[in-house]
Amino acid sequence: MKHLHKLVICFFLQSFLAPLISSAQEKEHIWLLTYFRQRYPTRVEVDKNGKTFEVPLPDPMLDDRLHMALSTDGRHWTALNGNQPVWDQHMRDPFLHRGPDGLWRIVATGSNGKKEDREKYGPTCLYATSTDLIHWKAEAYLHLMKDVRNESGALVRNIWAPEFFYDEATKEYMLFWSSSFEDAGWKKSRLWYCKTKDWKTFTKARVLFNPPYSVIDGTLKKDKNTYYLVHKEEEFGATTGERRGIRLATSNNIEGPYEVFYGDLNKGQIAPTITEGPSVMPDPLKAGWLLLYDYPMADRYGISSSTDLKQWGIETDIVIPPDARHGSVSRITVKEAEALRKAFGK
Repeated sequence: MKHLHKLVICFFLQSFLAPLISSAQEKEHIWLLTYFRQRYPTRVEVDKNGKTFEVPLPDPMLDDRLHMALSTDGRHWTALNGNQPVWDQHMRDPFLHRGPDGLWRIVATGSNGKKEDREKYGPTCLYATSTDLIHWKAEAYLHLMKDVRNESGALVRNIWAPEFFYDEATKEYMLFWSSSFEDAGWKKSRLWYCKTKDWKTFTKARVLFNPPYSVIDGTLKKDKNTYYLVHKEEEFGATTGERRGIRLATSNNIEGPYEVFYGDLNKGQIAPTITEGPSVMPDPLKAGWLLLYDYPMADRYGISSSTDLKQWGIETDIVIPPDARHGSVSRITVKEAEALRKAFGK
């Protein structure tokens, strides 16, 4: 009878508590870091006469395909697939986010390689979708700057590090990226944007952020009624000094104007130099935020934490997959994380 009584109790627990446990697990979340891998071959410098020269860096490499890593605390990340690509599609600076329709979307730096298209419409960025984070479809290469010319009628030379933000007020996606008309993407660069509802038709690109310095690598977060535009100041050389680092600008309107915030580091920045590729996420361990960024010339990653998105302190106990570059962070369910581990392993 005692054994029968125990069996009845176990059956009761499994029947009534298992669905509750499963429901609780679905509400838990794992964090997903998507990135590509690179070690820069050179460091670009500018002398006092404005002449550009390159300084060789040791042991360069490039694997410009989609990589993934998982974390529960935002500070310690474990690479999937042995830190090898999870999709054999060339891209850099992959930005991943789930839309309100449940579809996962990636926009990334990448070209279709067709010279005639580039000459006619300008550069492109990659747009891809997935329903499960495992199987991906390259939907299109987007000519987001095809309707924009400078005073001489020339097209921009690049579309770098595209991202998107879903605007609840208008039910539109705002895409934003950096572009330049100069002979190098980091020169006199500005952040541009356009909007779309269907990912087929896009509004004409307009300048989103035009600070008194060259700017790339923008990422956007909204907290309460304020938009926080984290970005990279791209100024360096004998005249300006070393200004390659992460900065912040804020606005009460998603389309700006954005006001530059002066952080505590390097006369206005919020992360050390030389850093780029910022991504912002809620802090899983406490109230506040985490800022992830890479040191491109030093082949390592950095993470800072903040309670207000303005004052940042550097985290020292962190683990990032080797050679990770320009990651973006997404929140996924435990079930989705288990599916990724099953598909790709560690």
